[in-house]
Amino acid sequence: MEIILKQDVQNLGFKDDVVSVKPGYGRNFLIPQGFATLATPSAKKVLAENLKQRAHKEAKVVADAKALAETLKSLEIKLSAKAGGEKLFGSITNIDIAEALEKSGNAIDRKFITSGVVKRLGKYNATIRLHRDVIVELPYEIVAEKA
Repeated sequence: MEIILKQDVQNLGFKDDVVSVKPGYGRNFLIPQGFATLATPSAKKVLAENLKQRAHKEAKVVADAKALAETLKSLEIKLSAKAGGEKLFGSITNIDIAEALEKSGNAIDRKFITSGVVKRLGKYNATIRLHRDVIVELPYEIVAEKA
């Protein structure tokens, strides 16, 4: 069954993508939740026209995302946490990284940051998705908090 996504669906696709899914998933979950519509020939024509009109606006958004990616690459983020030896008391998640980025003046929603759960001191990389075409690796370091 072919459907057109109305918004980003994790592990499936981005907004305005035409994807094939199993009929039950589309009919029982995606369409009733408002995540998708059926990909009829007329709906595909409307989508193609909308994408054509939105293409030059999208170019500006991509350029802004690439500029933000360059500023993020130049950042050095150090997160301090209580630790006993090499092991942290607690963990560092994408929420902590989002707060550190906000303090540096770059507000990024935590949904777009993928870092995993870190429980040791050291250097790590987080993946930030600024746009469907712009994904940046952000290096960060976890240091022990001074007592």
